[in-house]
Amino acid sequence: MARKVFFSFHYKPDVWRVSQVRNIGAIEGNKPASDNDWEEVTSGGDTKIKNWIEDQLSGRSCAVVLIGENTAGRKWIKHEIERAWDLKKGVFGVFIHRLKNNAEETSSKGRNPFEDLYVGSTRMDSIVKVYDPPYITSTNVYGHIKDNIEDWIEKAIEIRSKH
Repeated sequence: MARKVFFSFHYKPDVWRVSQVRNIGAIEGNKPASDNDWEEVTSGGDTKIKNWIEDQLSGRSCAVVLIGENTAGRKWIKHEIERAWDLKKGVFGVFIHRLKNNAEETSSKGRNPFEDLYVGSTRMDSIVKVYDPPYITSTNVYGHIKDNIEDWIEKAIEIRSKH
C-alpha cells in the first residue's frame, strides 16, 4: 500500500521538478496547488496559509522536503517541517537540483534546510536524513529517487518514532 506523504518545496522554481517526483507512483502525495489556488491561499495571510498547511498534513505519515536551490531558509518550508515534526510525522529531504525543469535546465544545489532547525537543542540535520542522488543526469537522478523513495519514507517514519 502506498504511503500518503506531504511534499514541501519552493513552488515557483521547483514545481516542475517536484511534479516528476509526485508522478513516481510509489507514494500518494498531497494534491498540488495550482498557481491560482496558491495565490488564493497566500492572499489570505498567515492564518490561511497555516490552515492550508495543516489540512495538507492531515492524514499523511511523512513530509518529504524536495530541496531545490532556494528551499532552505524559506519561512513556510520551515513551518511545514516544524509542523510535520510536531505532528510526529516522518520527515526527510531529497535534493532535486539535478532534475530538469520544463526548460530542460538543472539548477545549483541548495543548502540543507534542516541545518537551520532544532529539536530541543539538537540541530535537526543530525537527526533527519537528507538524500542527494549520486548522479549527474536528470534521468538517473529520477531513477535513483524512484528506486529508493519508499525505503526513505519508511526510514523517516522509523527515525521519527525514536525521537
